[in-house]
Amino acid sequence: MELHGYFRSSASYRVRIALNLKGLEYTYHPVNLLKGEQRGTAYRALNPQGLVPALVDDGAVLTQSLAIMEWLDEQHPQPPLLPTSPLERARARALAYNVACDIQPIQNLRVLKYLQSELGASDEQKLAWIRHWINMGFGALEEQLATNGKGPFIGGENPGLFECCLMPQIYNAERFGLDTKPYPRIHRIAEACTALPAFERARPENQPDSTI
Repeated sequence: MELHGYFRSSASYRVRIALNLKGLEYTYHPVNLLKGEQRGTAYRALNPQGLVPALVDDGAVLTQSLAIMEWLDEQHPQPPLLPTSPLERARARALAYNVACDIQPIQNLRVLKYLQSELGASDEQKLAWIRHWINMGFGALEEQLATNGKGPFIGGENPGLFECCLMPQIYNAERFGLDTKPYPRIHRIAEACTALPAFERARPENQPDSTI
């Protein structure tokens, strides 16, 4: 398998965690978003959207991090990223989508660039934008996690799809000066994830293309 991604991309980060949890080996191909490599001819041939990540397996190209993670779960079922119960699977997906579809896209690189280059937002306004949407999203997520059962993760003793999405968002929150301690349920899950090697290896600073 080959993973095309960027070390700070939340979507790439999610997939790295999933691959690590599954114990799957892959070759990493950096795509430098700051240099615009995602818009180059070679990469656009893989993903016409010009977004990361893209996963290539035996000639098949997969895009969109959530689709990639669910595909990995179907192809490599153990350990599972989703619960067995249909109701719990739906809940896990909903929590993951809260992060990946509602919180993170509003503060990704191309949105922030547009805010500043086209709408004239200052650095302070950009930071306020980021913090506002993360706080709003985390506030709702904290309430939804009130029904969480036993175990450190939403599925019990093992992390899954939601945790793969949550940890990159927490990384972003901390990067922009937000403290997760006011969200104790989120903070507790994050602490449990941090203790696992699969999450540590996936961190942005541990990637070959890291500039941190």
